[in-house]
Amino acid sequence: MAYKRIFGIVLDSIGTGEAQDAAKFDDVGSDTLGHIGEYFNGDLKLPNLQKLGLSNQRKTAIKGVPKADQPIGYYGNMQEVSVGKDSMDGHWEMMQLPVKTELSFFPHGFPADLLDKIAKFSGRKIIGNRPESGTKIIAELGEQQMKTGDLIIYTSGDSVLQIAAHEDVIPVDELYRICEYARSLVNGPEYTVGRIIARPYVGPDKDHFTRTANRHDFTLKPTGKTTLNYLQDNGVTTIGIGKINDIFSGEGIDQGYHNESNMDGMDHLDHVMQKDFTGFCFTNLVDFDAMYGHRRNIKGDGQALMDFDHRLGHVLAQMHEDDLLIITADHGNDPSYRGTDHTRELVPLLVYSPSMKNPGSLGTRSTFSDFGATVAENFKTNTNNWGTSFLNQLK
Repeated sequence: MAYKRIFGIVLDSIGTGEAQDAAKFDDVGSDTLGHIGEYFNGDLKLPNLQKLGLSNQRKTAIKGVPKADQPIGYYGNMQEVSVGKDSMDGHWEMMQLPVKTELSFFPHGFPADLLDKIAKFSGRKIIGNRPESGTKIIAELGEQQMKTGDLIIYTSGDSVLQIAAHEDVIPVDELYRICEYARSLVNGPEYTVGRIIARPYVGPDKDHFTRTANRHDFTLKPTGKTTLNYLQDNGVTTIGIGKINDIFSGEGIDQGYHNESNMDGMDHLDHVMQKDFTGFCFTNLVDFDAMYGHRRNIKGDGQALMDFDHRLGHVLAQMHEDDLLIITADHGNDPSYRGTDHTRELVPLLVYSPSMKNPGSLGTRSTFSDFGATVAENFKTNTNNWGTSFLNQLK
């Protein structure tokens, strides 16, 4: 059947076990969901995700989340084919634009010529300049930044350039202007960076610094048309919740909502579900990644999953017969793993509509693009031919 509304929810970084190419990324043994389950030792309660089949595609069920005897929806996994394991790569691939060209990475910090241009534009010195956890480098250099007005610049294992500054020292609008300028420097050909991220923080001292919800991602513009563009071209409504608008640089998005938190994102989703529209609503919930995965806070990650699951129950209750829900992730970020970077994992694929009569397995999909191909086929739009739709498997 054709669905009037499709709601996609990305549980940012909630992977479901090492991908086939995990060794290439030095991520063998990573398993975000599995290790969270082990940590909670049976106390990870996800009844709504469980009945959708969260554990059913796994060889071994997530501890505390048994395989459902009769799942109410379709379940599976998806394998990434993009060259990186960043949010940009994952989301672009979902919308049928895999990232096939290696972006610029800076394992030893950024080159002097690039930093000199940012310093000259901003009129501020630069400190940091190394791969580091954001919370760690802000704790280390934040007080210095408050005294001097310098910019804290750092990176990670992804193609990102992050700029942190205290909101009382460098106003958010000024930080954004600096990031926009930095974005203009790394669109190729010499340097091609996936994301410039503004990382404002507040607090009186290193023991009380907190990064704020004024984070903003200045992402490389999509290098081709995505499913979102084709939907928009065809008059199909497209709505982005959370960092979706940033990830696609506003391309293909009719209406966007900025999230303060996962629960704020779910409030936005509840609001959109009350609307009468024909189209696709794409939601990203970033707290799993930014608040817990990168900080290797396994307890917080599990609690955030349980909080989401509680809200998911309300989403399921609101769905119409001609609504379709697709829940997935953009990469892994195993909070029990070494380091602080994303992990190359399979991601879950949970698909539900109240109209389904014969739920079952969708297997392991060979690319995230199967998601976008399914959305495109449902709304009968053109595509760039990446991915295989599973629409006709939904009964």
